[in-house]
Amino acid sequence: MLPVRDVARATSFYIDRLGFQLLFCDDPGAPHYAGVGRDGVIIHLQWHDPAEWDRADRPMLRFVVDDVDALFRTWRHADVYHENTAVRDTEWGTREFAFYDIDRNGLTFMMDR
Repeated sequence: MLPVRDVARATSFYIDRLGFQLLFCDDPGAPHYAGVGRDGVIIHLQWHDPAEWDRADRPMLRFVVDDVDALFRTWRHADVYHENTAVRDTEWGTREFAFYDIDRNGLTFMMDR
């Protein structure tokens, strides 16, 4: 589950920019909880009160994928990467890239080298 400020906006980000599909939504008119999925991955998006927002640490999720380079290329023009986002080989034996969603939740996509 990822905390978000606006479930409708976050859902649109995952669907329109990252190619996820809407799986469920508690209230299409004013959602507080929704699920999106892609390639067998399901992410739950839940509204969090603004009073809690600054105190909460943002999660960093790691997803194992079959082809990290192909996925990186897929999202290259989706306007989701920071200017320094790149696929990197790590010292611990993975090939990966990471970026933040619109609510500063970290998303890392990785595969073994």
